[in-house]
Amino acid sequence: MSILEYLLQVREEKGAGYLVLLDPDKVDRTTLVERAVQCANNGADALLIGSSLLFSSDLDEAVGQVKQSVNIPVILFPGDADHLSRYADAILFLSLLSGRNPHYLIGAQCRAAPLIKCLEIEPIPTGYLLIDSGHTTSAEFMSDTRPIPREKPSIAMAHALAAEYLGMRLVYLEAGSGARLPVPSDMIRQVRDYVSIPLIVGGGIRDPQTASDKVDAGADFIVIGTILEEQGTRQLIRDFADAIHR
Repeated sequence: MSILEYLLQVREEKGAGYLVLLDPDKVDRTTLVERAVQCANNGADALLIGSSLLFSSDLDEAVGQVKQSVNIPVILFPGDADHLSRYADAILFLSLLSGRNPHYLIGAQCRAAPLIKCLEIEPIPTGYLLIDSGHTTSAEFMSDTRPIPREKPSIAMAHALAAEYLGMRLVYLEAGSGARLPVPSDMIRQVRDYVSIPLIVGGGIRDPQTASDKVDAGADFIVIGTILEEQGTRQLIRDFADAIHR
């Protein structure tokens, strides 16, 4: 079974999937592995590993240690073409469709594709849409793109449909790491009604009730990151699982 097939099966069986984002720039190696194990043991369906900048030079080794320690998929969430590891199960092969910076639309993808093939990492084509979160996020700054306005769901709908027509398998509505505000539920609802491919929603989700609300609005997968870096107790990780799974 491919990783994408696994994720779709999780969505069917549990109502929605629970993905935890681990940023190797924000914790040391020991903490990264410990947090990965804690999440895997308390309801997370898969781990995303990635960073907008990536100060560390040993991503490959870090992903390898995480992979050896958990029994759930480890998926790369890259900030650029060289954010790769041979030990990852899959990679979100992102195209930043909400922006007009050619590097993140197709340039980085052309650089990364041969390496992904060489490393035999499963690519999951994903339309990546940045949504305004109330302040400038790292993803917005580093990509040099403007996010989709929160009050303009029609723009998100058009971009998500374009992703589907381009053959992408997922759409990621992203408020950004440490976002002040999450993706609006009304926007999620309208995009969900407009496209047939699954939606990932992340950024600014800081409590289980908000996660539950986003699933109710139509999110197929919820990404939790910053709050678990700040307050990553076993109970909170489990509470998010209970709120996301139906």
